[in-house]
Amino acid sequence: MDVFKVSGNGPLRGEIEVGGAKNAALPLLAATLLSDEPVTLRNVPDLSDIRFMVEILRHVGSEVANPEPGVWRLKAKELTHIAPYDLVRKMRASVCLLGPLTARLRKAEVSIPGGCVIGPRPIDLHLKGLAKLNCKVEINNGYVHVDASAMRGGPIFLGGRSGSTVTGTANIIMAAVLAPGTTRIECAACEPEIVDLCNMLVKMGATIKGIGSPELTIEGVEALHGCEHQVVADRIEAGTFIAAAAITRGDVTVKGIPPNLLGAFLDKLEEAGVPLEITGDTIHVRPYSEPLKPVDCITLPHPGFPTDLQAQLCALMTQVEGISIITERIYPNRFMHVPELQRMGADIAIEGPSAIIKGASKLSGAPVMASDLRASAALILAAFAATGDTWIQRIYHLDRGYERFETKLAGLGAKIERLKDTDLPQELLLD
Repeated sequence: MDVFKVSGNGPLRGEIEVGGAKNAALPLLAATLLSDEPVTLRNVPDLSDIRFMVEILRHVGSEVANPEPGVWRLKAKELTHIAPYDLVRKMRASVCLLGPLTARLRKAEVSIPGGCVIGPRPIDLHLKGLAKLNCKVEINNGYVHVDASAMRGGPIFLGGRSGSTVTGTANIIMAAVLAPGTTRIECAACEPEIVDLCNMLVKMGATIKGIGSPELTIEGVEALHGCEHQVVADRIEAGTFIAAAAITRGDVTVKGIPPNLLGAFLDKLEEAGVPLEITGDTIHVRPYSEPLKPVDCITLPHPGFPTDLQAQLCALMTQVEGISIITERIYPNRFMHVPELQRMGADIAIEGPSAIIKGASKLSGAPVMASDLRASAALILAAFAATGDTWIQRIYHLDRGYERFETKLAGLGAKIERLKDTDLPQELLLD
């Protein structure tokens, strides 16, 4: 397996381009099953999760081509309704096949995805939504079985314990676009990735009103046609680069990111005193000498502060004098990065759903273990602010969501190397 060796070496400087959003590309790929005509997706990031999804699409019968980097052309002419466990288990987002298979074939048999280190991620709201579309839904032997022979539109409330469900909203939208009649979804997720999905479905001939709001009205159509679509920019990648610039007091221009995708995140950084200049789809982090201020932050569904940037903010706040409090309201166990930051010298206490950060810690390099995708990014940011070398293991988590991450950061002057685990000094090995 690969590891990262990261050394703190001062401010990052330069320009960096944001790629396509993984969290948008995955449901968009699933949505190509809704038509028997070709669909071309552009600006698709080259990630392990994308490759897993393409593998599943091939298995259910889609013809797939990758004519050039970042471009996928898919044609779902003849499909099977079964998505087996040995494929679905690799990635939770594969549950997004449930909606399009149900809509297109009027039946689906999809394995329930496995657990997740950041906490429970049940699919009960997905199943509730399908039942409200007059589908018969059963769970047998670890599979969701859907009979949609009498499928029709209807009113659906998708609110849950932690607010709206993003993948659940995607699934129900994809099912409803081919369901006879009118479907009204209340408490729909408003994330930019859901907006992107709706925009592509409209290009394919779907009728959706209220896009970007928590109330969607969908008039079912008989069939969808092919289209070309560009995946929306990755707001989480952009936020990670911005946080990297801030933690190193750097001078970095992040290009290709509409600032409205990062409203709550940018607001919190400005509250902390990070100097930002925003022009069009460009965000410039300016170097600063004045100390930053601690912040209180609560993760919430969009347009609130995104849970996928919580770990990165946590790393940044370790360098800010005073007490910062970060409360996680989306995924209860999403503080797996904290023990690793503590290994580097961070002063953080977990109290219930909150991390209490006593900042201005002098971090030092250490061997650390990445537990999940965003924790991986947070550890790299902390390593930029640390003295000495930090060795980060299990970086395959990071490869799920960041394309050429170390290459892009190295272009800003970061001292970051991808090495084999055999290069890790034996005295630093972690179990």
